[in-house]
Amino acid sequence: MFDKLEELYKKYEELTKLISDPDVIADQENWQKYVKEQSSMKDVVDKYVEYKNVVQNMKDAEEMMDDPDMKEFASEEYYSAKEKLPALEEELKILLLPKDENDDSNVIIEIRAGVGGEESALFAYNLYRMYTMYAELKRWQVEIIDSNETEIGGIKEISFMIKGKGAYSRLKFESGVHRVQRVPETEASGRIHTSTATVAVLPEVEDVEVEINLNDLRIDTYRSSGAGGQHVNKTSSAIRITHIPTGIVVSCQNERSQLQNKETAMKMLRSKLYEKQLEERDTARINNRRLQVGSGARSEKIRTYNYPQSRVTDHRINYTIYSLEAFLNGDIDEMVEALIAADRADRLKEGYID
Repeated sequence: MFDKLEELYKKYEELTKLISDPDVIADQENWQKYVKEQSSMKDVVDKYVEYKNVVQNMKDAEEMMDDPDMKEFASEEYYSAKEKLPALEEELKILLLPKDENDDSNVIIEIRAGVGGEESALFAYNLYRMYTMYAELKRWQVEIIDSNETEIGGIKEISFMIKGKGAYSRLKFESGVHRVQRVPETEASGRIHTSTATVAVLPEVEDVEVEINLNDLRIDTYRSSGAGGQHVNKTSSAIRITHIPTGIVVSCQNERSQLQNKETAMKMLRSKLYEKQLEERDTARINNRRLQVGSGARSEKIRTYNYPQSRVTDHRINYTIYSLEAFLNGDIDEMVEALIAADRADRLKEGYID
């Protein structure tokens, strides 16, 4: 591990010199690449420098112990530094774990009602509200891409983007089937019903990461439906794009113009094609992935929201929170942190260090 850290440290120093070189600065494409690479190393290098300083303090204190007048002070310094090393080593192991290249990306989230009819559509709305309230707490922006609502306030399906640094790193573990257990308002007998909704989380990707042949696309226009102002149902501004080779279909109707809807739909398409490329490139990654969007069947649940017991249980890590109302109001950080910690622990256990 320390050989790897020393290599990173030297590389970081080289990059620091490069990005200050006038000749490199003149070549903006390469300069930006070097800046991005250096920035990605900063956390681990800073921690390694801290570790090296602690080790050096130990050595200095050990030498000072030979001086009778300094022995007591030096001994305290030595053991104080020594106590810090295990925690620093553990932090370095975590920082060396391969970072998901999309962690800092914006996210596109799709929520679809699953099993349970109208009740599942109402639950899909609850999930949408939960994520948008979480975004508000993080000061992230939310933009609806496409939605299909029911007459009584539920959502059959909705796509929206959350813009904010680190959004994908915090929300990527939300992909999967979510299950709710509660008494529907329409249930006269008070019987608890079980319904599901599926959540898919995709990183927003740049144009350069996915190549799209325009000849592979079928682009249809249609009239928007639902809330959206006077232009709705009067102009064919909504866009549906079909990627013919894969059969992937995306649509957007919530922007003001056809051009804006097309641009947003293309973002969605790039994200879906990027995800598909990753899946095809690394079958093992998919087999080991914790979170898969299934058909919406109850048996494929990753999390249960139980209203009678006011609890939320994530079945992947067997973690329960007994504050359902707060959770559905966007207070989901405790669960997010637990999922991140569990994923990190699994990778450390596997010795998955680049």
